[in-house]
Amino acid sequence: MYGIFQNAVTYDDVHVNFTWEEWILLDPSQKNLYKDVMLETYRNLSIIGYSSEDHNIEEHCQNSRRHECHLQMHERKHTAEKPYECNHCGKAFAYHSHFQMHERTHTGEKPYECNQCGKAFAQYSHLQKHKRTHTGEKPYECNQCGKAFAQHSHLQKHARTHTGDKPYECNHCGKAYAHHNTLQIHERTHTGKKPYECNQCGKAFTQHSHLQMHKRTHTGEKPHECNQCGKAFAQHSHLQRHERTHTGEKPYECNQCGKAYAQHSHLQMHKRTHTGEKPYECIQCGKVYAHHSSLQVHERTHTGEKPYECYHCGKAFTQHSHLQKHKRTHTGEKPYECKQCC
Repeated sequence: MYGIFQNAVTYDDVHVNFTWEEWILLDPSQKNLYKDVMLETYRNLSIIGYSSEDHNIEEHCQNSRRHECHLQMHERKHTAEKPYECNHCGKAFAYHSHFQMHERTHTGEKPYECNQCGKAFAQYSHLQKHKRTHTGEKPYECNQCGKAFAQHSHLQKHARTHTGDKPYECNHCGKAYAHHNTLQIHERTHTGKKPYECNQCGKAFTQHSHLQMHKRTHTGEKPHECNQCGKAFAQHSHLQRHERTHTGEKPYECNQCGKAYAQHSHLQMHKRTHTGEKPYECIQCGKVYAHHSSLQVHERTHTGEKPYECYHCGKAFTQHSHLQKHKRTHTGEKPYECKQCC
């Protein structure tokens, strides 16, 4: 007898399936009623011989629970509820997936491994980014200039070069920056924080790149080599300055008199001949100077320091130019010749 009903009625004929948009419109009592009705329907069909292998009511209810789970996650954006708390540090999270990722910062677990180089990562998204270093894939392209990037965050940073957007503002002085890490570096000028310390001499720096450059003073490493003369430098900026001795390039021009310089610092010093600015003051007598080197020379009149010593007779001088003049008393060199009588 039940076979007749089995052929006449199926679960597909009686079940009601909600879309996500429809589900979120139901209140809790309606959702509970829906689940109760569907379970009762399944029981009734089972009595007349309906096979659970054909349609699984539990799977359908699991879909409903997934709907409800999405709704709960969405609601936490508004309620700020954070039910998942780390038992290591007490930090709380709204979503279980974020909680799991955070826990790996304590356990050191890195379940996602690159099948090309073996490098492991705590987050799957980090593995996906890493893989692009092997494939060279750059899926994020700038719609203004066409430049492509391996990571979306890099595209966002690049886009600010077009828009001029500077969303990161210093709460000390109001200065704004396009990138968050640039703001962090700037803020250290207010806090004095120097988080990067040399493990050989203890000297600390505000930027990691500055520490890397400093370390070369211990190792003697000079990775930046001039391809014209082979001279090597510890810093890339020093190589760039050196290369101008070959090219004669002088990119820094005074906007008042047009005089050009190979180095920006030389232009800054030159500008003081127009402004009369003398920012370097002697803390002992108050005398001021336009150039730091001039202040250093002056300070030796107070300290008595004479760092330039003649290797012929041991006589010492406060200025290098004075040593050069003295050396001629040993060599007999007379570099300044009268053009009229000689």
